[in-house]
Amino acid sequence: MRRIGALIFPGFELLDLFGPMEMFGMLSKDYDLTPVAETPGPVTSNQTLRAHADQAITDGTDFDILFVPGGAGTRKEVENPALLDWIAQNSTRAEYTLSVCTGSALLARAGVLNKRRATTNKAAFSWVVEQGPDVEWVAQARWVEDGHVLTSSGVSAGMDMTLAAIAAMHGTDRAEQVANWCEYIWNRDPDQDPFAKLNGLG
Repeated sequence: MRRIGALIFPGFELLDLFGPMEMFGMLSKDYDLTPVAETPGPVTSNQTLRAHADQAITDGTDFDILFVPGGAGTRKEVENPALLDWIAQNSTRAEYTLSVCTGSALLARAGVLNKRRATTNKAAFSWVVEQGPDVEWVAQARWVEDGHVLTSSGVSAGMDMTLAAIAAMHGTDRAEQVANWCEYIWNRDPDQDPFAKLNGLG
């Protein structure tokens, strides 16, 4: 059983979080999902729907997988030293660190992506790049794997990245089974990224 610490903060993107958690949650015997925030309780998403944080970042729990979504709220949280320190410490201890969309800006500011390849939401690419000058940012990518760190492009790309992570941990057949349960068409090619060109990056 791998414990997933899913970070949430005001202004997080709903699908960034719940799309991947749907995939992991299909394997309930393999993953335990825990929403974490600065303080426990309801946290308002960018779409105003609230999620409930079961734990605070001060609770000191170690997670096997650190999961960081993006969203408009990242533009404030990149200046939050307590949150960035928590990300840095937990990523060091985690077996895997995953981010979706502008969640990679938080990983970058926390130093997690230094000297690594990474990607992010293409509409916000230039802003995210500013958060990590020591990161090898990949403009043309649906998602990028560099060691134990996986970063994805915007919003829905997080589900493709998550299935790739599940395949790495449990095999491709298991990941395909999860995709079929969700009736989701899995884009298996990490380099297939039409949104890079759409945003003037390709």
